[in-house]
Amino acid sequence: MTTISFTAGVAPRDRIESVGLLALLGLVAAMQLSIAVTQILLTVAVLCWLAMHVSRRERIEAPPFFWPLVVYAALTLASAGFSLDPRVSFTDCKQLVLLLLVPVVYDFARIGRANSVLSIILTVGAASALVGIVQYGILNFDNLGRRPQGTLSHWMTYSGTLMLVICAAMARLLHGRQMRLWAAFIMPALIVSLMLTQTRGAWIGVAVGVGIVFLTKDFRLTALIPVAVVTAVLLAPTALTERFYSIFDKTDLTNRDRVAMLQAGVAIVKDYPLMGVGPDQIERIYPTYRVPDAVKPTNPHLHNVPMQIAAERGLPALGAWLWFVASAAIGLLRLLRRPRHRSLAAAGLGALAAMLAAGLTEYNFGDSEFQMLLLVMLTLPFAANRDGGIPE
Repeated sequence: MTTISFTAGVAPRDRIESVGLLALLGLVAAMQLSIAVTQILLTVAVLCWLAMHVSRRERIEAPPFFWPLVVYAALTLASAGFSLDPRVSFTDCKQLVLLLLVPVVYDFARIGRANSVLSIILTVGAASALVGIVQYGILNFDNLGRRPQGTLSHWMTYSGTLMLVICAAMARLLHGRQMRLWAAFIMPALIVSLMLTQTRGAWIGVAVGVGIVFLTKDFRLTALIPVAVVTAVLLAPTALTERFYSIFDKTDLTNRDRVAMLQAGVAIVKDYPLMGVGPDQIERIYPTYRVPDAVKPTNPHLHNVPMQIAAERGLPALGAWLWFVASAAIGLLRLLRRPRHRSLAAAGLGALAAMLAAGLTEYNFGDSEFQMLLLVMLTLPFAANRDGGIPE
């Protein structure tokens, strides 16, 4: 196992950059543990990043997929202006600050530091997985009303972050030259903990994400996915196998409700196609569009990323978000063709695919912790390949 080096390949050029780098490393470690600590460290990192650019008079640089996010943010603010309740919508827009993680990571985690950042993500993810296993086995977090959530506030957030970490660990295992044994060692804990959350969307997302990572190495590896699924079903407790089979049950209440939410979303988009109803307004308007087959009287969101964005922020915002996804995917595929840092590119591509798959049944892109971890993982391969990069 290789020792982590936070300045591999490039040393900080001044005190501001040193503080910013430390803040970034801290927030990357904290984002799977505490949202409050993460937000404090993000503020420090952003301020250092801004001060660094002002003092050096350098122009802001970022990966190509950042600019669609800027358009997405602008359209979100426009949607808030036309919202059913602008005050609430503009308050909700504070989450857009998280998008600054992209240029911050691109600057502070450049070249050799990127692999060290991913190592932190894997290590903290492993610790978080152990917490979830303890919660299930000892603290009786073993039913749908009380599931393992690690140190996070909700099991959906927890399962989403585990999903991304598993994609990163698999990419490190298949492509990495550093800490491959560590990735292999922590993988069982990550997978078991994800299974114990009983979060079906994350299960599907990790299957798709890992499948994409397999494709970046050898398409024949994808044959392992059905084998792993069958093995898990045979060995898992009855509650988990029943939860797995419920994915295909059309009469399952949560499945019915998600279909009903999609139907309501289509109706909302038809009535508010350009600007949507405004950020954080779905719960307010949902009862008006609720279909007879719906289970819950209201919902805070529509449990589907594209539909939520279209209904909440309008079709132009959805177009900008799809542009972001396409730009990130194209950029990562190009980086995969390079001989260096393939593990980072594969991890980013797997995370993107997992987000899209899981995002069909959950509004994961609206979850702060999940979004931050996703943006970091997408940015790391671009940061590592700045100025040609250095070998892993």
